[in-house]
Amino acid sequence: MSDLFLRACRREPVERTPIWFMRQAGRSLPEYRKIREKHSLTEICRLPEVCLEVTLQPVRRLGVDAAILFADIMTPLEPMGVSFEIKEHVGPVIHHPIQTADDVARLRLPEWEEALPAMLQAIRLVRRELAGKTPLIGFAGAPFTLASYLIENKPSRDATRTKEMMYRAPEVWHALMDRLADGIRGWLAAQVHAGVQAVQLFDSWVGALSPADYREFVLPYSRRIFEGLAGLGVPRLHFGTGTAMLLPQLREAGADVVGADWRIPLDEAWRRIGHDCAIQGNLDPAVLLGPADRMERAARDVLARAEGRPGHVFNLGHGVLPDTPVANLERLVEVVRNGLR
Repeated sequence: MSDLFLRACRREPVERTPIWFMRQAGRSLPEYRKIREKHSLTEICRLPEVCLEVTLQPVRRLGVDAAILFADIMTPLEPMGVSFEIKEHVGPVIHHPIQTADDVARLRLPEWEEALPAMLQAIRLVRRELAGKTPLIGFAGAPFTLASYLIENKPSRDATRTKEMMYRAPEVWHALMDRLADGIRGWLAAQVHAGVQAVQLFDSWVGALSPADYREFVLPYSRRIFEGLAGLGVPRLHFGTGTAMLLPQLREAGADVVGADWRIPLDEAWRRIGHDCAIQGNLDPAVLLGPADRMERAARDVLARAEGRPGHVFNLGHGVLPDTPVANLERLVEVVRNGLR
């Protein structure tokens, strides 16, 4: 098996820096867009064979060093009792936002094999198709990010209502985070039991918080998830955007790999995280919209800042943008494979 990715996550020596992309399954690939002409995102997640195809597309096209299961961070919320729809150009819209302790009490903790059998079957199909050649990553949304969707009703960059609940109704907030942490931990464990070889916790909106608020309102729940997965023997990755000032706290949550976005140089991010932890990142995804030579210089700068130290997984500082030329993704993989030669 090409286990460069797994070895880098464990900070073991590797022959070259492994590379994969967040949101690599979909967005920019024409073969994915062809599938979307027939199926919605939700339908893809409910059809194991289609989910298999979308998950494998970037591995075939780009030659990345890891596959990531095609799913959505909202996937586990429906079995927990949350009614929502994903609106084009908006994102998830919650039909009944969480406002009270009674709302939280209605959230269920399902048996995941019964709740999401299609997703778990897709994992088994992907593992069989990859035949040990490429590792598979599973993922989930982190408690804070999911809580912000549930409270705000839709994506919110400043999380105003979320913070209002944290400050005005901390008992409701902590009850919600407690329920979400248990649900996400169970969902990630189910993915591992189905066959994923690493898991990533996405905290897309946590950059809206100060370090003090993160420590009080978020850290205990992210830590609970990572501690709950510690005995499963797979690398645990943690990623958020806008987290330059939160990187030490993200490390405290207990992941094996901490992702950095593009707003901080990789060497400075690694210093804040600590060199006894692996790092993932951190090329600005918008650079891939520009000319290839500029992208190549930026990628080599990231590699140079890693200094060849064990534990670097090359990735973008967030997900692939929809308008990214596939040729630039292919070229970036080639550049990283060649390293600084």
